[in-house]
Amino acid sequence: MTNLRLVIAIDGPVGSGKSTAARRVAELLGYTYIDTGAMYRAVALKALRTKIPMDATEKLLALAASARIDLRPGAFENGGTQRVLLDGEDVTAAIRTPEVSQAASKVAVIEGVRRVLVAEQRRAGASGGVVMEGRDIGSVVFPDAQLKIFLTASDEVRARRRWLEHQQKGDAIDLARTLEEIRERDRRDAGREHSPLVRAEGAVFVDSTAMEPEEVARLIAMLAREITSLKPAEAS
Repeated sequence: MTNLRLVIAIDGPVGSGKSTAARRVAELLGYTYIDTGAMYRAVALKALRTKIPMDATEKLLALAASARIDLRPGAFENGGTQRVLLDGEDVTAAIRTPEVSQAASKVAVIEGVRRVLVAEQRRAGASGGVVMEGRDIGSVVFPDAQLKIFLTASDEVRARRRWLEHQQKGDAIDLARTLEEIRERDRRDAGREHSPLVRAEGAVFVDSTAMEPEEVARLIAMLAREITSLKPAEAS
């Protein structure tokens, strides 16, 4: 048996189930889960609060460089959801609004902001034993990750998943509007000049359209165990 602790990179479009899969994979393997998208959301939230326009590149870069973003494991009773602290404030819920989501996708196209946050992400995963998810983890942040996954699903399924998330939070949002926002986000992510959303070289393609979250997570965990020759974790 080897003591190798992998960097597992999970990329994919919005609503593909990356966060759910990554959290569960980390639980199955005893790894640390890192939601890189939360970093961009935190920067976007701070920009919205301080009324910095999304096209004010230099101000957004300075804001990203000065922001203190801490990602901490969530409590089991809260579903293991990663806690996000921005300058010491718990903003786990605040960064999940539709407004912040749209702002984050605009912040994420700014090269300087990405450079600052990618450096933080690399530091966080340098020792291995992490499951990191986002949109450029396998292609930019950790191109040498031992296991790279490109997780996707149909537009309609992804929109419905995102719509249900907002419904559960009590957000009044239309399904048709959610679908259009999903497609707009896809266009922005795939078309951005720096770190566009692509399937990284060597990434395993997983279509979760007809899969349950647990199936996705166990498939990824199985692939990881094949690489490390680890014994399956005891019943979880």
